[in-house]
This record gives sequence, structure tokens and C-alpha cells, in this order.
Amino acid sequence: MKRLRFFVVVILVLAVVGLVVASGILPRIKQGQTLKHDTMIAAEPAVTVTRPKVGNPAEEVILPGNIQAFIDAPIYARTSGYLKAWYFDIGAHVKKGQLLAVIESPEVDQQLAQAKEDLDTAQANLKLAQITSTRYVDLFKTDSVAKQDVDNAVQDAAAKAATVKSAQANVARLQQMVDFEKVYMPFDGVVTARNTDIGQLIQSGDTGTGSTTGTGKELFHVAAIDRLRVFVEVPQTYSHATKPGIKADLTLPELPGKRFPGTLVRTADSMDPTTRTLTVEIDVPNRTGELYPGAYTQAHFKIKSNQVTLIAPSSSLMFRSEGLRMPTVVNRNRISLVPVELGRDFGDTVEVVSGLSENALIVENPPDSLVEGEIVRVVQPKSPQNTVAP
Repeated sequence: MKRLRFFVVVILVLAVVGLVVASGILPRIKQGQTLKHDTMIAAEPAVTVTRPKVGNPAEEVILPGNIQAFIDAPIYARTSGYLKAWYFDIGAHVKKGQLLAVIESPEVDQQLAQAKEDLDTAQANLKLAQITSTRYVDLFKTDSVAKQDVDNAVQDAAAKAATVKSAQANVARLQQMVDFEKVYMPFDGVVTARNTDIGQLIQSGDTGTGSTTGTGKELFHVAAIDRLRVFVEVPQTYSHATKPGIKADLTLPELPGKRFPGTLVRTADSMDPTTRTLTVEIDVPNRTGELYPGAYTQAHFKIKSNQVTLIAPSSSLMFRSEGLRMPTVVNRNRISLVPVELGRDFGDTVEVVSGLSENALIVENPPDSLVEGEIVRVVQPKSPQNTVAP
């Protein structure tokens, strides 16, 4: 009986000891498991994700441009002298054929008068030579003169005829020089500069061969501005989409809210190897005269894209040694570094032309330490409406 009581007491003691031990160890084990779980969660980088947005197939591309007159010409004098009068100043709208200025050149006038007298002399000599030649030919028929004398008379008449033609050409040349004393407007346009005044000595700007010598001074500068040319440098990305015939609107910073419609008429069909741009020309009517040659403008192109593209945050791009990558979340919590090919850069967003799916979860502002297959903790994804697209 005593032995039974002893065993009962021992069992009770062991039970109490076990309860005491269990009450101390089990919480510690649970705390350890909880700590391990929290540590693992804390070790997983927290990321926010967003979905890409389908790009707009037709977008407005804005590029800087330079406005130039459709025709732009400096006016030089073709004869030397003193400026007698000018009739139009800067800003004047002048019609083709109107008189711009008159140059006084008395020495050229005298040379023309002398050349005309020389022509009269040559014509008189020719007339006499022709009469003499005719007489000798008639006398030769009756054997009254030698054949040598007839030949001399005929050839003398031919030489006098050549002299007359030379004198006529000289008169025509000097007559043109006299005509050049009057400077006319070569086309309908506006005078953009007047670089001369009454009494100034004018040097001919041409040698007679059609090339300027540099000694001649530009009298006027004129431009046709009823229609203007706008030259734009188009980046290579848009070069195949900007073809002759597409419309382009012009805007100027000093005329907010106003657009001037134009048409792309030609391209250089060649890329600049330095800037990788294509020069294109836009023609725009300027009947109101609000556009000025030499001004800065912005050309708005409506460019359609046949390729489906996605718009993604530019902050999501990662530059790795193997190439450009964009981190995405797959299988709910694993990182996949997707190789992508970019199109246009819109600043905060970029155009992805290949490598990315429309349903991809893109990591925003990823840390540089992200690696392929890494486990991450995804924060509540942003809705597509929060994705900024151009």
C-alpha cells in the first residue's frame, strides 16, 4: 500500500514537473517560430507593382522647327555708280517688277553712246565694202579686174560684216549695263533689309561671269513670305512614319492657342550620321503674315503606329551587363527579369515594343539588388488608371 502511494506521489510530482517545464518551453518554441517567420518576411523586399498600358496607335509628336522664307534672295548691283534713289524700305511688300532703286552711272552711259557711234561707223564701212565687192564681182564678169582684187573686196566686206556684229554685241552689253542701273523686284515679296542710301558708291557685285566677287555690297534683301518652309529634324524613331503628305500644325510660344496648318512636302531621304535625324520640309501658307521667316516654331505631327506597344514607367528599367531588363512579379512573389526593347522615351514613361506582356506586373522603382527568382513581398498593386501614359 505504501509502495502504491509512493508511485502515485512520484507520478504526480513528475506530472507537475512536466507541466512546469512545458509551460516554460512551449512559449519559447512558439516565440522562436514566430521570430523565424517574421525574420523571413522582413528579409523579403517589399515591392509595389503596376500593369503596363496599351500605347495609343495615333499620337501627337512635337518637334522644334525653323521657319524660312519660301524664296530668299540678296539683291546686288550689276553696274557700278552712285545710288540716285531708293523706293522701298524694310517691311515693304513689293510686287514683281517694281522699281527698288536707281543707280547713276554716267561713265557707262558714255560708253554706250560711244559704242553706238562705233556701230554706226562699222555699218558705214560695211556698206561701202559691200558696194565695192559688188562692183568688183560685176567687173570680173567682163575680165576688167583680176580675180585677186575680187577676192580681196569680197573678204573685206565679210570682215566688215563681222565688225558690225561685234559692235552690235558691244552695244547690247552696254545697254544691259545701263538697264542694270535700275534695280527691280525679282518676285512678289517683302524687303527684309536695306543696306544702302542715296549718294553711296555702289560697286558691281558681279564680275560678268555670274559669280559675286565680294567687293559688291548687298543693296537689299528680299523674301517671299506668302508661303513659308519649315525645316524639322525628325528622330530616327519617327523617320519612317513622317512621309510626304501628312499634316503638321505649327505653334509659336508668342501665339498660345493658335495653330497654323501645314503639309509635309519632302524629306531628305537620308539620315544625318551625327544626330541620327531626318530633315523634313513643311510648307505652310502665310497669307495673314503672322509667321516670320527665321522664327522658332514647334511642329505637331499626327503619327500613326501599326505596331502594338505598351507604356511602362521608366523608373522600372534596370541596366544589367547582359542588357536592359524590366523586373516583373510571377507566381505571386517571385521576380522575373524580362529583357525588353524600347521605343520612344516620354520622360516618366517609356514605350516597350517587345519583351513585355500586357498582363505583366511590373515592379516600380526596383532596388538594384533584385535578382532573378528572388522572393519578394508584393504591396497592393496599383490600378491601371494610376499608370501615366502619354
